[in-house]
Amino acid sequence: MVGRRIGYLTYGLVAYLAFVGVVLYALGFVGGWLVPRSIDAGGPSSPASVALAIDLSLLALFAVQHSVMARRSFKRVWTRLVPEPLERSTYVLCASACLALLFAAWRPLPHVLWTVDQPVLRRALVALSLVGWGTALVSTFLIDHLHLFGVRQVSLGAAKGEPGPGRFRTPGLYRLVRHPLYLGFLVAFWAAPTMTVGHLVFSLAMLGYVLIGIRHEERDLVQQFGERYLEYRRRVRALIPLPRGRAGSSGRGESRTFGPSERSAEG
Repeated sequence: MVGRRIGYLTYGLVAYLAFVGVVLYALGFVGGWLVPRSIDAGGPSSPASVALAIDLSLLALFAVQHSVMARRSFKRVWTRLVPEPLERSTYVLCASACLALLFAAWRPLPHVLWTVDQPVLRRALVALSLVGWGTALVSTFLIDHLHLFGVRQVSLGAAKGEPGPGRFRTPGLYRLVRHPLYLGFLVAFWAAPTMTVGHLVFSLAMLGYVLIGIRHEERDLVQQFGERYLEYRRRVRALIPLPRGRAGSSGRGESRTFGPSERSAEG
């Protein structure tokens, strides 16, 4: 049994570190900083039609894996094959593999659509992009960072413990928007001082994935939390931090959270 505990913990730690690595690389990939291959440079050159087909295929693979494996219906089947404490870590590891493949096989489409030449504005957009990355990171800690990335599950599994039921609270950023993690990533992707065809394809694909992913994710959340989540959805917008009139004024000061197992591990 000691071997199983060590195996669980090792597997969870490897999955977590793999995801940390690809997210750090993603910073450079999107921003073009300190990495050998980014959205706009470093990859093998291909005709535009071929590059577009490859890039869209890579984005589709990531979106399908990320969305399908996060669904509760898939988890019920998947945990017949994978021990339940390892389910989330396996999801994180697969997401990391899809992102790593995207970075490795991406074909640049470097034609510039628009650019901001004014130095102060360029720096402001770079800063805004970093704020987006920071927002995504902070939002994971506002719920349960270790649970979101599978570390808590493997720790409990190694100790023969059982995770408690998901709680419903909305701390900090979750009082402003229902999906601050997604919002942070979208800000990071779109706040680009130079927008190329490749960067636009990447950003549009991620926007589409987020909008579709929200619909599927919230369907699961409604099934789990029922009227509590529906009332929260009536009060708080999904991505735009603007109040919903009178409905937005109810429940001020409440602290609710969704079960972190229901949040995706993007980013």
